[in-house]
Amino acid sequence: MNQRSTDTAVRVRELIHAMAPDQRACPADEHRLVQDLGFDSLRLMELTVVLERSFGLPRYRPDELAGVWRVGEVVDLVTAALEERR
Repeated sequence: MNQRSTDTAVRVRELIHAMAPDQRACPADEHRLVQDLGFDSLRLMELTVVLERSFGLPRYRPDELAGVWRVGEVVDLVTAALEERR
């Protein structure tokens, strides 16, 4: 993982932590957004918007978000979108 990817991962985890209803632990890649961090459907939509705006990404389509349930999957999604943009 290069430095830019590492910086992106750190920033994504910070945003997830800031928005997580359950903030007891710093989110790790294996944490599940709903079961472990307490996100509900509305909070997940808000997180999506925050990530899009924070990283200057186009709006995600629902099919792009299907199956994204863990912190590491969110990091991968954002990192891949940034790589595509380059």
